[in-house]
Amino acid sequence: MKDPADASQAAGKPDASQIDPELLELAQQVFDLARTGDATMLAAVIEKGVPPNLRNDKGDSLVMLASYHGHADAVRTLLELGADPDLRNDNGQTPIAGAAFKGFDTVIETLLAHGANVEGASPDGRTALMIAAMFNRTAIVDLLIEHGADPAARDASGVTALDAAARMGAGDTAARLKTLAGGISDGG
Repeated sequence: MKDPADASQAAGKPDASQIDPELLELAQQVFDLARTGDATMLAAVIEKGVPPNLRNDKGDSLVMLASYHGHADAVRTLLELGADPDLRNDNGQTPIAGAAFKGFDTVIETLLAHGANVEGASPDGRTALMIAAMFNRTAIVDLLIEHGADPAARDASGVTALDAAARMGAGDTAARLKTLAGGISDGG
């Protein structure tokens, strides 16, 4: 049986027992600042030397946490201080996908304004547009398409945003995607 510490070290992650507990507590406090959207304190700790791309044990960056919790000002602050808008977590998910899942259009606008890839897909090929369509987030579907998201893109299973919306019973986004496509279905 493999030692879990060996697996974490093989994945490029230090064994938690080898990290100073005070440093772990400080890092947790910084992650909490991102979760709660404290842009002022995030700026202060980054200016004191905390890396803007600091990631937790799940690979979630500060931008991911702020995005997922709907804090556009914190996202903007982090990005202006050098954080990567496309830094994926250990599941391959991007901040824009997290914001689309949660329905935070102002976060998506902020990410896009700072260079986030509108087509950044997860390992299964699912894009933010597909996620927004699945959860019937019409305004976000429109926003993403305005910024170049491809409604004809397919995930690893061949599913488009329209297919995803239809499968999830998301009638508003399915209708919107059909309208945007000029009434032409994807043939699937």
